[in-house]
Amino acid sequence: MYTILVVDDSPFIVDVFVTMLERGGYRTVAAYGGEECLGILKTVTPDLILLDIMMEPMDGWETLEKIKENPATKDIPVLMLTAKQLTPTEAEEYGIFIEDYVLKPITHRELYDAIEHVLGRRQTIRSDMDRARQSGVDFDVVNEYALLSKSIDVNKRLMKILETTYNFNDSKVRISDDISRALKNMDTNIKFQEARLQQIKGELAGRIQ
Repeated sequence: MYTILVVDDSPFIVDVFVTMLERGGYRTVAAYGGEECLGILKTVTPDLILLDIMMEPMDGWETLEKIKENPATKDIPVLMLTAKQLTPTEAEEYGIFIEDYVLKPITHRELYDAIEHVLGRRQTIRSDMDRARQSGVDFDVVNEYALLSKSIDVNKRLMKILETTYNFNDSKVRISDDISRALKNMDTNIKFQEARLQQIKGELAGRIQ
């Protein structure tokens, strides 16, 4: 059974998601703010953290940074679960640290699917890494494969959110040059990462049976 840490400064919201998660068969831990989240992580290591952004006094992004700068907690996957619309700047700055970005309100099924996607991707990448290491593949290559596999998936999901938020594909909607440039840069970066990942997969193909 997976343990999920739910972090939000609204007790009502925490209770709603705890109930949803427990109904779905997950074990839950509740934190009513960033500081409490960091305190709980000193003694509890959840399989996943659901983290809100609009919290006080420590918001979700600051909480995320503290989680990721701590060697003891940096590998815990964090899924942002928030009502705040994602911005290109946030996607660029924090995309490397998060596993997904899900907007409230959300249905039971959407929440379960998001969690299972994150945990399933994590397990698949770990299995691929284990096979590569057992086949004698260079440590740095294995790590790059893992980082790219996660990064591409996360960035594609963030890109989709941004395109929907800013109606990027609607020719009738004018978006600012800064936002347009940021989205195009993200798309270019994703394509570059995909090309490099395919190159690594080609190198690994002959080594892993």
